[in-house]
Amino acid sequence: MKNKKTSKWSVNLFFILFAAMLITLSGRFIYIQATGEVQGVNLNEWAERQRSNHTELPARRGYIYDRNGMELAQDITVYRLYAIISEAYSPNPEKRLNHVADHELTAEQLAPILEMETSEIVDIFQRGVENDQFQVEFGREGSQLSREQKLAIEELELPGIHFIEEAKRYYPNGIFASQIIGLAQTDDNQVITGITGIEAQFDDLLQGHDGKITFQRDSYNTRLLDAKEVIEQKHDGFDVNLTIDQKIQTILEDAMSQVEDQYQPERITATVVNPKTGEILAMSNRPSYDPNHIGDVDNWFNDVVSTPIEPGSTMKIFTLAAAIEEGVYNPKEKFRSGSYKIDQIDRPVTDYNQSWGEISFEEGFQRSSNVGVSKLVWEKIGVNRFLDYLNAFHFDRTTGIDLPREQAGTILYRYPIEQLTASYGQGTTVTPIQLIQAATAIANDGQMMKPYIIQKITDPNTGQVVQQTEPEVVGQPVSKETANQVLAAMESVITSDYGTGRNIYNLESYSVAGKTGTAQISSSAGGYLEGHENYIFSFLGMAPSDDPQLLIYITVKQPEITKDQSGSEPVSFIFKHVMENSLHYLNIQPDKEHEETVEKLTMPEWEQAEIDEIRQHFEEAGFKPKIVGNGNRIINANIEPGEDVLSTQHILLITDEPTMPDLTNWSLRNVIELANLTELDLEVIGSGYLIHQSIEPGEAIEPGRYLLSEFSTEQ
Repeated sequence: MKNKKTSKWSVNLFFILFAAMLITLSGRFIYIQATGEVQGVNLNEWAERQRSNHTELPARRGYIYDRNGMELAQDITVYRLYAIISEAYSPNPEKRLNHVADHELTAEQLAPILEMETSEIVDIFQRGVENDQFQVEFGREGSQLSREQKLAIEELELPGIHFIEEAKRYYPNGIFASQIIGLAQTDDNQVITGITGIEAQFDDLLQGHDGKITFQRDSYNTRLLDAKEVIEQKHDGFDVNLTIDQKIQTILEDAMSQVEDQYQPERITATVVNPKTGEILAMSNRPSYDPNHIGDVDNWFNDVVSTPIEPGSTMKIFTLAAAIEEGVYNPKEKFRSGSYKIDQIDRPVTDYNQSWGEISFEEGFQRSSNVGVSKLVWEKIGVNRFLDYLNAFHFDRTTGIDLPREQAGTILYRYPIEQLTASYGQGTTVTPIQLIQAATAIANDGQMMKPYIIQKITDPNTGQVVQQTEPEVVGQPVSKETANQVLAAMESVITSDYGTGRNIYNLESYSVAGKTGTAQISSSAGGYLEGHENYIFSFLGMAPSDDPQLLIYITVKQPEITKDQSGSEPVSFIFKHVMENSLHYLNIQPDKEHEETVEKLTMPEWEQAEIDEIRQHFEEAGFKPKIVGNGNRIINANIEPGEDVLSTQHILLITDEPTMPDLTNWSLRNVIELANLTELDLEVIGSGYLIHQSIEPGEAIEPGRYLLSEFSTEQ
């Protein structure tokens, strides 16, 4: 009886447990059916992923161009190497081996191309196997590979070796305007991000937005007939056109490089501006850097906008302007030069090296007398009124130029001695861009123009211009009449027998209005540095002097000069080289034509012209074009018919049978021109001047042929 009761109880317990399980499972099924989720996983979304393919549509970062459409920053394709090491990827190795089976052999062949040790690569393979990894990568050495490296590896036909295409920011002109353009690099998420310069300032606009294509497939990865395709369009980043002119910038860079090599200065800045509009046509600094090859960078900053300096005697331009505008300047009035002492100061203001006796204020400006401008401020203008002019010329604020990290100088004006020294640019500091903005008022009938470097921003997806910069007048500190009188006084600095710029800053073809500057450098121990070369030598010049079309401001800090050399020598070399050639390039009519030495002619109609006829045309004018090939007719050239050609330009004429010239010592810019004209597939390594070319001189050039060109800054 007892066993019967036990058996009945066991049956009842079984049915109870079974019912509980059934209810639980039923409840679970009902929950899954109602919510579509299992352990937090949405089954509908999971199923959608399993039967859907996703293809990324990568957007390109916006390009940066000069004012004429020359590419200054662009994206190029590089390659990341990876190796499949899992044997599971080779299910039938007798037919085809799809993974790296021989670690030692593979490492030996990859090592010289990746510039790695064989043992390093073997270690990467073995660690991957030990960690049961499907594939491995090769760190920095295996990323951002060039096309040449990729082709060399593919020729080895190594099993299991593959590549991923990636984008890299590339700067085709090397150090060209690098502190303006800036730097963008690929981060850990393979996104190119701006770090400095325009690349950082406009990163949000330059960044694109990737798109994708989604469609449904079957279990064999075949697209379904009704694939329910969804396309999310990519949006390429906005393109930025700068006001920089590639030719003028190149002229400037070349001149600065020569000065850097010869004089080894601590710092150089130089800026070329159109004073009628405020457009920056060229701007450069030394030290600089090549954004394609970042190593030890001495100076990331753009000193033109970020580094205040004491301007020295270039400030006398604005002291003179204030005196003329106030009606208290008589150029013929005499004063005693040498030193000037007022009761409120302990030591006198002195002229830089001597007393010229009793001289006129006109001569005082030409000789750059500190005493002359001090007397103008203290006795004629008044210190409070002079401060108003300093503010009117905007020395009390930033310019608002569209470049990052702009700083403002400081008007040091609390004590009488500071009020006097401000008149000749000591104590008070300004940035070069502040001084340039102020000087546009002198060159532009008293109207002061805001400097700018962004010409326009364009949406490449629609072709629409989303931002266009227009010239902006930011003040009129002096009248047109005053500006013209100051220009005349500045011209006399160059032409007068007493002028500090005489026989130094004269141009062959154009008259110049300018002012020299020699600023002391503060010492960390207090006071100023001593020594023949421990100055910032500068020049602010405009040409032609009666109606300036270009304004250039140059500073050279602590050049290595001998006792018999002047600090103005490196400054004048840059100014004369850049101003003369730039004005000719811009077709500005010379006002000293009889002294012109830079030859110019009009490019003839070259299309299908006979080579002997074109050669004779250039040789008769004293020009030496580079003729590419041995054909009888010209089919292409780097200068369009009808354009003016300077004797200093590199002229390329492509014949109907082009052959590769010897490119040794060609600049990067000229090699790019050749590649574009002959449709070569160009790859560039380094910057500076060419030291190696993969196509030998004399070989035939065919469109699409690959040319590797290697450059170096050491010649």
